Amino acid sequence: MKLLKSSLVGSKDVAPARVKVPYLSALRPRQWTKNLVVFAAPLFAFSINFQTILSSLLAFILFCCVSSGFYLINDIVDVESDRQHPVKCQRPIAAGLISIPVAWTMAIVLLGGGAIVAWLQCAELGKTITAYGILQVAYNLRLKRMVILDIGAIATGFVLRAYGGAAATGIVLSPWFELCTAMLALFLAIEKRKAELRLAQIKGAKLRSVLQRYSLPLLHRMENVVTTGTVVTYALWSSGPVVRGAATSWMLLTLPFVLYGIFRYQLLSDPQEIATDANNHIEQGGRSERPEEVLLKDLPIRLTVIGWAIACFVILWLKHQGWIE
Repeated sequence: MKLLKSSLVGSKDVAPARVKVPYLSALRPRQWTKNLVVFAAPLFAFSINFQTILSSLLAFILFCCVSSGFYLINDIVDVESDRQHPVKCQRPIAAGLISIPVAWTMAIVLLGGGAIVAWLQCAELGKTITAYGILQVAYNLRLKRMVILDIGAIATGFVLRAYGGAAATGIVLSPWFELCTAMLALFLAIEKRKAELRLAQIKGAKLRSVLQRYSLPLLHRMENVVTTGTVVTYALWSSGPVVRGAATSWMLLTLPFVLYGIFRYQLLSDPQEIATDANNHIEQGGRSERPEEVLLKDLPIRLTVIGWAIACFVILWLKHQGWIE
């Protein structure tokens, strides 16, 4: 009886809570935080009203549908290898909680429905969603195994999300906003690869083909370039209308939040921060290989994002009231 009880307890520990809602879990809702980038366009353009929020929300939902459709297809294609993986075997499709035909149906409905609604909303949003879909196909078929291009593809996905928000709301983006988004996306992609490489080294796991071409010194040099680019382009955008940037130069007050957020993220992906305990479990750091985990779990990052958003809102309100220029 004790053995049976311990076995049952063990199985309960192994099975994650997400298997209780397999259909939702298969869509990977935790990844949807990446799609919040669509709200950046109206926020950066100081165009926040009911219509822009509603349009941005629609773009957010469409990107969630399309990205989840590709997650389902990836899990279907990789189902056999996932079943051999100690963690991925618990995914709903690999665990047999969702049948392959049902998963295909879900993927087709999400992809087809997302694309159709996007084109019905406006041609520019339809083009952006279609481009995002083509990028995902190219990434999964080839680009994710090509050094440097894999990072570029990840970054392009974030840029397309930002463009999607602009297309849905009819906002014309500042060139500095576009460059800042691209630099920040590259920064996140490089940090992701850096954390993956370090975690693979700690666990002694076999490196994926693309990681074999990277080294920590190389990623550090790449990181230095894009970090500088991110800070400079954001500073230029926040300098105001004089450089075709933000609506007011008071946005420079938000620069400290951006600097702290970048430095905090670098800390989390630093090789010295990614350590293990006696059982070879990740003890700290390592979350920067999953940007959505950083946003959801790291308190300083969350407080920084909240502080930045509040500062932007206050500056926007003061600008609207005519109290600042």
